[in-house]
Amino acid sequence: MKKFMDQDFILSNEIAKILYHNNASKMPIFDYHCHLPAVEIAEDKEYENITQMWLYHDHYKWRAMRSFGIDEKYITGDASDFEKFYEFANMMPYLIGNPIYHWSHLELKRYFNVEDTLSAKTAKDIWEKCNNAIVKKNLTARKLISISNVVYIGTTDDPVDDLKYHKEINADDSFECEVRPTFRPDRALKIQNKDFCDYIKLLGKTEDTEIKDYDKLIEILEKRLNYFVDNGCNITDHSLERVYFKPTNKEEVASIFVKVLAGEEISIEDAQKYTTFTLIELGKMYSERNMVMQLHIGALRNNNTRMFNSVGADAGFDSIDDGEIAYSLSRLLDSLDVEDKLPKTILYCLNPKDNEVLGTMIGNFQGGQVAGKIQFGSGWWFNDQKDGMERQLIALSQLGLVSKFVGMLTDSRSFLSFTRHEYFRRILCNYLGKLVENGEYPYDLEILGNIVEDICYNNAKKYFIK
Repeated sequence: MKKFMDQDFILSNEIAKILYHNNASKMPIFDYHCHLPAVEIAEDKEYENITQMWLYHDHYKWRAMRSFGIDEKYITGDASDFEKFYEFANMMPYLIGNPIYHWSHLELKRYFNVEDTLSAKTAKDIWEKCNNAIVKKNLTARKLISISNVVYIGTTDDPVDDLKYHKEINADDSFECEVRPTFRPDRALKIQNKDFCDYIKLLGKTEDTEIKDYDKLIEILEKRLNYFVDNGCNITDHSLERVYFKPTNKEEVASIFVKVLAGEEISIEDAQKYTTFTLIELGKMYSERNMVMQLHIGALRNNNTRMFNSVGADAGFDSIDDGEIAYSLSRLLDSLDVEDKLPKTILYCLNPKDNEVLGTMIGNFQGGQVAGKIQFGSGWWFNDQKDGMERQLIALSQLGLVSKFVGMLTDSRSFLSFTRHEYFRRILCNYLGKLVENGEYPYDLEILGNIVEDICYNNAKKYFIK
């Protein structure tokens, strides 16, 4: 029986151990997609206790706590921070098989030097150890980034953001990690949303104008994109709950847009036409600026109306959608590629049924002398656990080139989540090690080590940095 979470955690063969300890563990972290608030980095946020770090914004943990029968008072409610921590600790031993058990204990080890497993019995002692470490180690937001060996962070930002805090971070020479904004214009694309017209007004105000027609919308979006680029942005992101492709033209889309601004109802097909055309227009802008376009596909959001009305969005009430994506995604990418304006693109699927779809789709549009121009993104959200990562690695290996993969990201709002890179790196080394152990790949530590280091860091650096 192996000891729980020792130095060879997840590493089940000798090759994996060599690759992890000699190569993967030494590489810096290039966290190109997350949801860390730039204000907390700029102001070097301080924490009073472990609950503020761990439980304030973690919808993964919230979902588990609800499943355990814990009252909402101890999740998003007004219970004390210790009470919330205790309820989470009491649940912890029952998370067998859940990645939260691994993530949480990695975080306790790496940031707080806590070797004990968390439970109701150890809760008070671990609470005190963690809180003492926060003070003694001065575990602020920037300190957590530094000790995690993070050299690049890509935040996620709305086009209306003034990027004030990014400017402050970049002007501070004492902070070595590069923090760049990511352009995410979802609210400008989702014309069916109730707050769409309000958002268009807000978008216009950023450039001291009023958006009354589609031409002006595109003009303002391009101005905002230029503003982001001027402030270091080289990555964009889109959440596509469903992938639609509805052929249309500018005149029809312009008419649809004006109807919505006038308060008129439009059909679902009209909304899909608007989204299709606008996303293609944006894709062309990204290509012209040599930016990376990310498409996160397949989330079914805000399923619980009662809880959405109570605690809002991003609170743990989202799940995996099962829509068909292959044909529409193919036509969307091809519409850009036919004009040679398909930017570097990363495709993420939330439903693992689509792993092979994306694994084969990326091969349709490679080229342009860019290694891995179209990427099958890492196991995302419900798939950033051991099985999900392994399945993504297997699909990418068998259908593409895993050696050119840009690797892991946190996709998190927590400054403790950088341990997910360690989790991924262990899984990666174990997977490659098994191939060697099984005689499916030669024992060449130089090539294997290079592949591991590339996936962990080098590929991302080459891909994202102009």
